[in-house]
Amino acid sequence: MKPRLPTNIALLAAVLAAPALAGCVVTASTPGHVRHGPVVVVAAPPPPRVEVIGVAPYPGYVWIRGYWTWNGHRHHWAPGHWAAPRHGHRYVPHRWEKHNGHWREHPGRWEKHDDRRDRHDRHGRNDHRDRH
Repeated sequence: MKPRLPTNIALLAAVLAAPALAGCVVTASTPGHVRHGPVVVVAAPPPPRVEVIGVAPYPGYVWIRGYWTWNGHRHHWAPGHWAAPRHGHRYVPHRWEKHNGHWREHPGRWEKHDDRRDRHDRHGRNDHRDRH
């Protein structure tokens, strides 16, 4: 008995599609490098790149300048960007610190900030030096 034409076409389609579908796998995305602690490396970061700072997208936005970060194998440039301000916080920029012949990376972060502290000296008294 001869196989019917639709059965042959379906079989041929399945055989041809199998290699293409074999490479199709859906997985959860994970970053290439996950940090579990401070980054300490021997290689000094390159000098910062010069960036052109465009106009802020909205009034009050804060420019977060670009910086060199460590991707697990080498330094990688993270370009600067505009960020929405966070009420009661200030941005502390990313930095590298040399210590005992190694370089330690300190990622940028938002930290709580009280504007009232800027108007008082270290003893809690009002700082009147800027009024004269």
